[in-house]
Amino acid sequence: GGAAASTPALSQHAVTASAALLAAKSACNATGIFACLPAGKAHWEVLLRARAIECQCFVIAAAQAGEHNEKRESYGHALIIDPWGEVIGRLDDPQGTGIAVADLDFDMMAAVRTKMPIKEHRARGRVQLAGQIMC
Repeated sequence: GGAAASTPALSQHAVTASAALLAAKSACNATGIFACLPAGKAHWEVLLRARAIECQCFVIAAAQAGEHNEKRESYGHALIIDPWGEVIGRLDDPQGTGIAVADLDFDMMAAVRTKMPIKEHRARGRVQLAGQIMC
């Protein structure tokens, strides 16, 4: 599944270790009791853009999509997202096969992190929260 998309804490942990890039994969089962085709279509891109923004890093999302056989269908959309949340690379057809390509501007990532020091804000928030719990 798309753990990076649906679990912000896991993504934030990677960035706490100074990650510059998150990789997400998608192979959501589109049929059966755990069907995620409607959720994938509605949430896949917006969640990945949110991860890029809140983690201030690039997100590269490989995706498996389409009908594999009569019992299995997946949703995914290959995307490349910059730390500002802009999609800078994608396949034209979410169900298509191909390779999305984009230039990753690490200077832009550094500028975003400098202008909005989210990592430092999070660290201060954890310290303040720990102090409140101990009181």
